Amino acid sequence: MTCFYKERHPKKLAIADLGCSCGPNTLFVVFDLTETVDVLCKALNHESPEYIIFLNDLPGNDFNNIFKSLDCFKKKLTSNPLVDGIDHQYCCITGVPGSFYGRILPTSSLYFVHSSYSLHYTSQVPD
Repeated sequence: MTCFYKERHPKKLAIADLGCSCGPNTLFVVFDLTETVDVLCKALNHESPEYIIFLNDLPGNDFNNIFKSLDCFKKKLTSNPLVDGIDHQYCCITGVPGSFYGRILPTSSLYFVHSSYSLHYTSQVPD
């Protein structure tokens, strides 16, 4: 992520978490990614990009539980002392229910895709 950001300086950064689940760990990776980029922004004297976060899981996932935690997540983003002075212009977080065996997002719409636990539950090898 560091090399990518230093080379491209995108104004919008789209991130997907496949198999995000709905527990307290759901937004940890997203926070770490945004923090990494914001630390780079601060070091390079750049504005923070707009973040577009796609949280994907099967339709039975309790996305409401995730959405209830978003206020705390956004407060954590803006009060992070490592990136004091960085203005988070925009952070859009959306739930994308569906199986990643098929298309769930538009072509060439993502900069970073994360999946830590979803591969444990695969019943077939994705194409």
